[in-house]
Amino acid sequence: MIEHWWQASCRGLDERARQAALARDAQLTKPSGALGRVDALVPQLAALRSDGHPSVDPVWISIFAGDHGVAAEGISAFPQSVTGQMLGNFINGGAAISVLARQLGATLEVVDLGTASPVGPLSGVRHLALGAGTANFVEGPAMSMDICLQAMQAGRDSVLRAQAGQAALFIGGEMGIGNTTTAAALACALLECDPHYLAGPGTGLNASGVAHKCAVIERALALHAGNHDTLGWMQRLGGFELAALTGAYLACAQQGIVVLVDGFICGVAALCAVRLNPACRDWLLFAHRSAEPGHQAVLEALNAQPLLDLGLRLGEGSGAALAVPLLRMACALHNDMATFAEAAIAGQDA
Repeated sequence: MIEHWWQASCRGLDERARQAALARDAQLTKPSGALGRVDALVPQLAALRSDGHPSVDPVWISIFAGDHGVAAEGISAFPQSVTGQMLGNFINGGAAISVLARQLGATLEVVDLGTASPVGPLSGVRHLALGAGTANFVEGPAMSMDICLQAMQAGRDSVLRAQAGQAALFIGGEMGIGNTTTAAALACALLECDPHYLAGPGTGLNASGVAHKCAVIERALALHAGNHDTLGWMQRLGGFELAALTGAYLACAQQGIVVLVDGFICGVAALCAVRLNPACRDWLLFAHRSAEPGHQAVLEALNAQPLLDLGLRLGEGSGAALAVPLLRMACALHNDMATFAEAAIAGQDA
């Protein structure tokens, strides 16, 4: 019996479309598998899109912003006010993801889940006001279960808007000072891993800053020690934007929208989503391997092989946006390259 929306069935894969894509690939004017992992992308996209000639357009990008009470522990190189200030930068077109969205012709929406510094209202931002950021999780739970569920629903609502916009590909991005600490703490809990293996510099901490960050996470893990399920850990250690990303990934799998997962924080949200509903894993493509040290462990836990490895650690969905042209080119090669018969070229068995 289904108790929660995220437990509902995910969209199934279309194996006939996958086989159609594989059959076409075998006839294209190139040696089989010559494009390596690029060749492998298209049958996967075909099965997800139910189309032997798949496309990843239109692209929809949702940025989820929220502040973190753990910032009071001095775990970031930037002040917490930056979260709210970046909202204006997103909608005014000055942020990296804003530039990338324009270049891609993608829809960009910005969702303010709750910031510590008063913001707005800003035209073009969805202000949900779940709170002035989360609470400091070294002193108690980051949020109530009700707020955690509201944040997940905010992610789901974003996907429903993307679906109404006929989106084929969904990218979730995040903004929130302190969120690499939150992501690392949650990953430590879910993977039962020491913070020293997962915590990194985030926005630019030096070695002593990272050591302090690890100590803060250790305090939080000790405070919340117990046999909690995924949702319980999200409520105790998570962030508004991380919960929204989790809800968005689950909703995409249910609605049949391909997800391109960004870096470390988004990867931890993907891990939460897969723990809550394992069938959603089929719908997750992974854009890149972040420079944050914890990302590799998260990718391994998800059996994920990212498309790019460029030392990225900006967030905002920027790494996923940078990978979109690769997906577009993979589809174009498959859909537009001539077959041996069309080009009157002898095939491998000739």
